[in-house]
Amino acid sequence: MRIVVSIGGSVLAPDLEAARVEQHADIIDGLVADGHEIATVIGGGEIARRYIDTARELGATEYDLDSVGIDVTRLNARLLITALDSSATPEPAETHEAARASLRRGEVAVMGGTVPGHTTDAVSAMLAEMAEADLLVYATSVPGVFSADPNKDETAEQFDRLTASELVDVISSIETAAGSNAPVDLLAAKIIERSGLRTVVLDGTEPQRIADAVAGEFDGTEVVPDE
Repeated sequence: MRIVVSIGGSVLAPDLEAARVEQHADIIDGLVADGHEIATVIGGGEIARRYIDTARELGATEYDLDSVGIDVTRLNARLLITALDSSATPEPAETHEAARASLRRGEVAVMGGTVPGHTTDAVSAMLAEMAEADLLVYATSVPGVFSADPNKDETAEQFDRLTASELVDVISSIETAAGSNAPVDLLAAKIIERSGLRTVVLDGTEPQRIADAVAGEFDGTEVVPDE
């Protein structure tokens, strides 16, 4: 299968611990050894938020704040590249076209953010669409998609399975609630919907769950194309 794996920065390297990065790299290497084509997109996480907060205090514009976040995602991507044993792009791809070219060369494509205004959620969905991926996996810090932000609403229920249009509706309702956070952003959800991408959202703090999702055995939320 051709698989795009989106790994949150707080999932890959919450404390910049080498062991955690190596664990994720081992999973990616294992998937490659099993014959899969892999592309990964790495987020910024808490470290990016800290940089952004400082830059905001210094008077940076929203555009510049996004650019700071992109820089951090690419640093995190470099950590994964360093840890991989598989043939991988030597530097984080800065465009979707570069990532696709890397895949065509038989490499593991690794990238962070691309342009201001696009989160790595959206970058991952766009890459999966462009590469005609069979599966898109979001390895997040939450166990799936909920009916509301579980950090804000104790009654929030986790979905085991959603259609793509249902995902858009759920994410829309979460994003309109003040202070709430969705595991996948709305732009990503809309790309998933239009592309008919089979998608899994799961808790990636245990890297083995990514491999389990590829094998079809996972705890999380599966998003399937609309009929």
